[in-house]
Amino acid sequence: MIEKAKQGDGILRLTVVEARREDVGRGVARLDPETLRQIGAAPGEVLEIAGRGKTVAKAMPTFKEQRGQHLIQLDGVCRTNAGVALGQMVTIRKVAHAIAQKLVVTPLGAGALHEDEIEHTARRLDGLAIRTGDRVRIALFGGTHRDFLVGRTEPDGPVIVHPDTLLSLERPRSTSSSSAAPSESDDIITYDDLGGMEREVAKIREMVELPLLHPELFERLGITPPKGVLLHGLPGCGKTLLGRAVANESDADFIYVSGPEIIQKFYGESEARLRKIFEDAQKRAPCIIFFDEIDSLAPKRERVEGEVEKRVVAQLLALMDGLKSRGDVIVMAATNRPNSLDPALRRPGRFDREIAIGIPNEQARREILEIYARGMPLGIDIDLADLAATTHGFTGADLNALCREAAMAALRRQLPALTLGDSPMAYDALMTLEVIMADFAEAMSEVSPSGLREVAVETPNVEWQDVGGLDSIKEALKEAIAWPVSQPQLFEAIGLQPPRGILLYGPPGNGKTLIAKALASQSNLNFISVKGPELLSKYIGESELAVRELFARARHAAPCVVFLDEIDSLAPKRGLDGRSPVTDRVVSQLLTELDGVETLKQVWVIGATNRLDIIDDALLRPGRLDFHLEVTRPDLAARAAILAVHLRKKPVDERVDLDALAQAAEGMSAAEVRFLCDRAAMSAIRRIYPTGGTQAVDVGALRIEQRDFDDALTAQIAASKQAALSGAAYS
Repeated sequence: MIEKAKQGDGILRLTVVEARREDVGRGVARLDPETLRQIGAAPGEVLEIAGRGKTVAKAMPTFKEQRGQHLIQLDGVCRTNAGVALGQMVTIRKVAHAIAQKLVVTPLGAGALHEDEIEHTARRLDGLAIRTGDRVRIALFGGTHRDFLVGRTEPDGPVIVHPDTLLSLERPRSTSSSSAAPSESDDIITYDDLGGMEREVAKIREMVELPLLHPELFERLGITPPKGVLLHGLPGCGKTLLGRAVANESDADFIYVSGPEIIQKFYGESEARLRKIFEDAQKRAPCIIFFDEIDSLAPKRERVEGEVEKRVVAQLLALMDGLKSRGDVIVMAATNRPNSLDPALRRPGRFDREIAIGIPNEQARREILEIYARGMPLGIDIDLADLAATTHGFTGADLNALCREAAMAALRRQLPALTLGDSPMAYDALMTLEVIMADFAEAMSEVSPSGLREVAVETPNVEWQDVGGLDSIKEALKEAIAWPVSQPQLFEAIGLQPPRGILLYGPPGNGKTLIAKALASQSNLNFISVKGPELLSKYIGESELAVRELFARARHAAPCVVFLDEIDSLAPKRGLDGRSPVTDRVVSQLLTELDGVETLKQVWVIGATNRLDIIDDALLRPGRLDFHLEVTRPDLAARAAILAVHLRKKPVDERVDLDALAQAAEGMSAAEVRFLCDRAAMSAIRRIYPTGGTQAVDVGALRIEQRDFDDALTAQIAASKQAALSGAAYS
């Protein structure tokens, strides 16, 4: 699509590509410095950009990676004003401009702009290069935006908005919705509004733009261009938003169809509505038909009892792949339940390509946050990179809700200082509003990742320093999981496949679960904790289904750690007499997920057990649970480290000998050492506050003394002996 620049009388033809994310809404066009020299323009001067329409923008040099390719970077609004799509050619030339003395704009979309907001709007427009007929976009508080249509400029022609420019708001004409132009009433969604979806957008452009704009490419190759694309993924990942962006960015007409609206109560009317949609699309070709929630329109015919649904599915199949060609009509569909669609709909020739839109990774989450935070007055302590790193499992809709809740938290925090009356607030008062990191922290407690609620994906708040001892186990886990995440190029360069799973075994209470949580937290991984027995069900097939869904969710949440606690109850040895066949089938399903045809990418399984002897041998071989790490009872140094961890926030008397205490706790597990600290703290409270009455207590004088540890140690030893005697009696 790159055509060599053609020069003549200061005019060049360049190929349009996407703008950098930080340039969106600034009204700038980035070009190669050599291109600027050829047309005699300097950075900051005004260029006229002509496609099917004309617009103006300020010239800026591109960064080094885009130079020498004869490209021009334009954002979505500028592309709309110029009437071009990505990959098409525009003509550019330097034009003279003036300072705007007066600017008349009309707010677009729902709701009129109040006259008291003119100052706020004027400051946002300051410095933009515009001309009559342009559409401009202003980012507002909370990640939203407002579009305006430039009705008139004084003087006429290309102008730059100045702080002294008189801004006049013209109220929208009261026209019926049927007569209003779509370009003036509808909200324009462009590729600039999509974060972290470069791969999906590239595939969509192959499917949609190439067949419509350049059919000769497919004729030369002797193939039929694809006719359908199915978008599927968890709710809130941007399927419908991607469809709306394609509609605005492509030259084709766009027909939006909501799945349930097709179904009618009269016999044959549902099929007639479908036929009319395809007939209208053929008349308006090239055209895109977008079916939203197509699973409600075309479910599996063998599972539905109503005849209407079966006839609608048959009619849709006939229209998509019938005797009559669809011509330049491309069908797009979106669903979050792809497995409930009729299989006949998903074969090549109908939906030729299926694009899975997964949960955004860290880089994608940062891009989405930048989009939704464009118009927010962010404080200096805001770090979007840190927010992106901590919002594991959040979809685009969740991040939108997070920004909105943070804005509401900022409003609640600053509301007492604001004077609210019947009239709109003054501009200076609005400018005092600011969103800080504490507001996002409060919002994080309100918004949870919607796509992963069923499996309770969490990011544990456990750090390496919270785990006392176990240094060798920590290093082994870092090498097996943390290194492949942080340095994947090392493993690729040496041709090493990272391990799939790790088994932690040893006596109970020694930190197997705690160290798995610390690994997930310190490696910025999602963490799915599963207690072995909770996957088992009394219904045939439900247990295996639970295992499949668990790993499917883990793939969506990648990079992710699946922690199977008490794995011996989920995967015992198969074929033992008297054992239910359910566990045998669950073991087989677990083995298939760990080492089957569908590979696990950036999903690690950590199992924990204190009964290594009853786990199925097939699960323990390399390629499944590769490393077996024994978590033994802590030695003297580990007990001292555990005591230091659990006493660092407790008021311990300086005369307490922690080294002697660590020696006295010989034979105790990590959990017993922690409980020893809690017993000592409770003993200190009982000593200071013996009666349990209502008298005041001096909390500052509270100290845990040596005698409290001695009492706790005596009680702990007595309890251990009693437990041993009880166990021997029952055995």
